[in-house]
Amino acid sequence: MIVARLLAFTLRVGAAWVLWLLIGLSVLSVMVMLDRWVYFGRRRMSRRFPELLRLCQQGELPQAARLAEGDAMEAEVVRVAASVSAGGQEAVEKAVASTIDRRRLEYEQWLFVLGTLGNNAPFIGLFGTVLGIIRAFADLASNTRGAGAGNPSAVMAGISEALVATAVGLFVAIPAVLAFNIFQRLLKRVVGRSNSLGNAIVAGLHLARAGKE
Repeated sequence: MIVARLLAFTLRVGAAWVLWLLIGLSVLSVMVMLDRWVYFGRRRMSRRFPELLRLCQQGELPQAARLAEGDAMEAEVVRVAASVSAGGQEAVEKAVASTIDRRRLEYEQWLFVLGTLGNNAPFIGLFGTVLGIIRAFADLASNTRGAGAGNPSAVMAGISEALVATAVGLFVAIPAVLAFNIFQRLLKRVVGRSNSLGNAIVAGLHLARAGKE
């Protein structure tokens, strides 16, 4: 009884709604990609990083803070470290770690959407394919009972249409996975540079303290 009701529901709704769902998820994926691309692009500071690293290693933290402009994680690490440098090495290390942890969450915003779509869009497409195949075989069974002989071309056409859902699922998943990996790689580089600056700042503080002594 339950199987019959589920079959009736499947035949009634079909698999078209799965395709529309995948199209909507594809649009969402593209929107997240564009948003993160703009976010990462506006916070690049590859040209100033070597100079900032040199100044921090030499203990010239105030000058490095003046050079560290913009909203990049690396720049904020330098500015925050300069603002608490009077508190000593421990204060600087905690301020740098806190800044990196807080900014990492901002950089990772909405990336879970790409990861989720990359992992699950193929299964959504497969679900649509299963629904389409069920409907195709149900149509074949109905034709067989009505005419005495089924039409193989009818069920093959239904199966081919059902496989479109799997193709669309892969079409949504592959760019999402690619974009997710790219943004994770960019984030890893930003965090690595921020940690390098933090270590350089601590080394510079030691150097400045040794010079005073």
